[in-house]
Amino acid sequence: MPKPQTEIWHDHCSDDVATRLETNAQSGLSLLEVPRRLDKHGPNQLTQRAGETRLQILLRQFQQPLVYILLAAVVLTLVLREWADAAVILAVVLVNAWIGFMQEAKALQAIDALSRIMNNEATVIRGGETAQVSATELVPGDLVLLQSGDRVPADLRLVREKDLQIDESALTGESVSVEKETATLPAGTVLAERNNMAFSTTLVTYGTGAGIVVATGDRTEIGQINELIASAEVLETPLVRRINELSHLLLKVILVLAALVAIAIMLRGAPPVEVLLAAVALAVGAIPEGLPAVVTATLALGVSRLAQRRAIVRKLPAVETLGSTTVVCSDKTGTLTQNQMTVRSILAGGNLYSVSGSGYAPEGGFHRVNDSDTLIGSGDQSVEASADDTLMETLRAGLLCNDARLVKDDEGNWLVEGDPTEAALLVSSAKAGFIRKDEKHRFPRLDAVPFESQHQYMATLHRGADGSRVYMKGSVERLLPRCVCDANGSPLDPQLIERQVAAFAEKGQRVLALATKRMPAEQKTLDHHDLQGELSFLGLQAMIDPPRPEAITAVAACHQAGIKVKMITGDHVVTATAIATQLGLDGVRDEASGALVGLTGAELEVMTDRQLIESAEATAVFARVSPAQKLRLVEALQSRGHVAAMTGDGVNDAPALRQANIGVAMGITGTEVTKDAADMVLTDDNFASIEAAVEEGRGIYDNLIKFIAWTLPTNLGEAGIILVAAFLGFQLPITPLQILWINMSTAVLLGATLAFEPKEPDIMNRPPRDKNEAILTKPLMWRTLWVGSLLVIATYFVFAFKKSLGVDMDSARTAAVNVIVLGQAFYLLNCRSLRHSMFHVGLLSNLWLWGGVVAMIGLQLMFTYLPVMNQLFGSAPTTWRPWVLAIAAGLLLYVLAEVDKWRQRSFVA
Repeated sequence: MPKPQTEIWHDHCSDDVATRLETNAQSGLSLLEVPRRLDKHGPNQLTQRAGETRLQILLRQFQQPLVYILLAAVVLTLVLREWADAAVILAVVLVNAWIGFMQEAKALQAIDALSRIMNNEATVIRGGETAQVSATELVPGDLVLLQSGDRVPADLRLVREKDLQIDESALTGESVSVEKETATLPAGTVLAERNNMAFSTTLVTYGTGAGIVVATGDRTEIGQINELIASAEVLETPLVRRINELSHLLLKVILVLAALVAIAIMLRGAPPVEVLLAAVALAVGAIPEGLPAVVTATLALGVSRLAQRRAIVRKLPAVETLGSTTVVCSDKTGTLTQNQMTVRSILAGGNLYSVSGSGYAPEGGFHRVNDSDTLIGSGDQSVEASADDTLMETLRAGLLCNDARLVKDDEGNWLVEGDPTEAALLVSSAKAGFIRKDEKHRFPRLDAVPFESQHQYMATLHRGADGSRVYMKGSVERLLPRCVCDANGSPLDPQLIERQVAAFAEKGQRVLALATKRMPAEQKTLDHHDLQGELSFLGLQAMIDPPRPEAITAVAACHQAGIKVKMITGDHVVTATAIATQLGLDGVRDEASGALVGLTGAELEVMTDRQLIESAEATAVFARVSPAQKLRLVEALQSRGHVAAMTGDGVNDAPALRQANIGVAMGITGTEVTKDAADMVLTDDNFASIEAAVEEGRGIYDNLIKFIAWTLPTNLGEAGIILVAAFLGFQLPITPLQILWINMSTAVLLGATLAFEPKEPDIMNRPPRDKNEAILTKPLMWRTLWVGSLLVIATYFVFAFKKSLGVDMDSARTAAVNVIVLGQAFYLLNCRSLRHSMFHVGLLSNLWLWGGVVAMIGLQLMFTYLPVMNQLFGSAPTTWRPWVLAIAAGLLLYVLAEVDKWRQRSFVA
């Protein structure tokens, strides 16, 4: 089936649209025509994409090199009839496969969520009759009626509207409802500004309208997003890639070593059974059986820690990916900002005031600004609002000409009921001491002219002690021409006011003008005719959705950690760059001119891929972007080697979230589509939680590397013991079953406790890790070879010493096992930090580790002295002398490892 193409309709007049679709803008399609079009275009629903079956997802969990090694170990232990060993290793494989299956089975549900939100009812006119039909039955040419509360069922070209406003935030990222119109627009109008269109799945918040269906199903804008979600590449996480690389390397090393052992023993004329036993012993010794379980446990612990910091992880490997992040692409509204409009500046009576406080909490004050070029935070003269009559009257106008309400919830948070802009006016008046109930009692409302998009103003009529009065608020363009004087009766200077409006606009502030007019005392009604002129200009109130204070701190922390932060928003570029400046984003100002810099979707649309890649790297603010452009931006950043985190809350963000290395959805405002496409969901919609998650991700990866740095030398040491025995013809100091005992018990009681290590203090002062850096770096390879060699030497020394004393083989092997276990315990203390000593990170900062050491010693005492353990593992009781040798060997290993750590620090310095 060919990919459907979206046709452009906003540049056609409504009559032309009706003609081209052979319909009627008044009576709709004929009833006989609907079935023919339904047969031609298909139902109004999204195409379901074929995905993997549950069985395929489950089987894929076993298609990993490390799993191949473990399965080989199962087969070899079964050949040796070591049933318990085989069962333990197989259990590890199955548990890890089940965890991976449960995570992936939920990972790709975004398209299903899209289909669910498109399944609703629609009101249509067909053959001149109004009817309710299923949205899936709509066809191009249908005439659909819209009213407040409706979800738009298909893409419509509007033909009629009355005060129609539609919330398109899920599709475009625009933070406020869009006022609709029917006028024809230029062909190049970007998606967020196509005000004569209504798009499928968006929500009607106010007014009524009617539109002709121009696209259904996959041909709608939401259908194109469906295509993008399906086509977005699901990237392999850095951790998965690194573990796979390590697994391939281990597989090759084990096969080579096993072959060498087999050849060496065969050359001595040993029988095939002995050859197989030696190869199995080496494989069991070299395989880090505990690695998958510890990786899963560490990631799961990270999930728990992130949940405490308000970040819910949906896909386990995403926990570590956070630590590799080099760039965060964040939405603006509600994530970097408070999503609470706040009055920041007021012009009244020729004076300019900055207003302190933010959000809907009525806390703050007024400061007279001396420097008119610097409006926010520059006032050094606190004033009482009541000292300026015009300021008080400007605030009273915003309070009374207002239909919003502020309420306090049970937790003490202030919430708005109504328009956020009107709520900001209520808060600014409350900061001056106005009590709304008292003001409404002093000036009862008699009548009102509600806000209408074609008029751009609202007015209310009030009775006062000295007669009736009108209060009016609206756009400067509509109010200023109606004003003949200021509040004191002096002539107006429109140019001065317009310059001040421009200054507010440069700071991204939305400006409302306020005016008043005296009316005859007997007048009880109000209409548009009463508002044509002779108003007195009161002032301007300029507002903005301010940045979250914690987001400013989080952005600075990201920059300190070498992580770039970019704002990708559906809001206007002026507002976006103003907020970006307050947040402290890098790359917002041009280095030469100092001017604010941001790119719009229209500018991105005409860029070549090369230009886009360069712009994505250099620019911090991208405004009015489409879903496809968000996806391109993420791809452009990834092409430069970035590990990209992308935040979003709307359907329009889902393709980019799926493409990003780590997709972050908003838990409060996010749609189900976005959450399904994301790797992580923020429960508080706060950018600071992203920074906290990055910090946790780095700590988790640190702990994984610490475990690998601990387990590889011990596994290499065990393999080295087998190699020495094979080439020199020595007796094996430890048996395959004892090797398995060491690996599984120490991995759980010792190695796994590294997952509880606290984050090192300088973790956010380091640059991001290179995503292409292998786990086995040169320093780690050196450590693995060196520590493994020390374990081999210590084990053979104690084993030979015990044999020289004439003890039996079981006692000598038990002493050798204790050397390895205690050596691992001492080396564990060294691995608490790969940079510093354990005293630097805090001797008792990880009590789990000390508990694991104590438990492991207790278990080893049972291994040595408990008869049932002696029978199971071929161990035997020993005297106190081998324990002293084992402790001395472990202590020497710790000291030498610390010296090597100091040497590497000195070399780097």
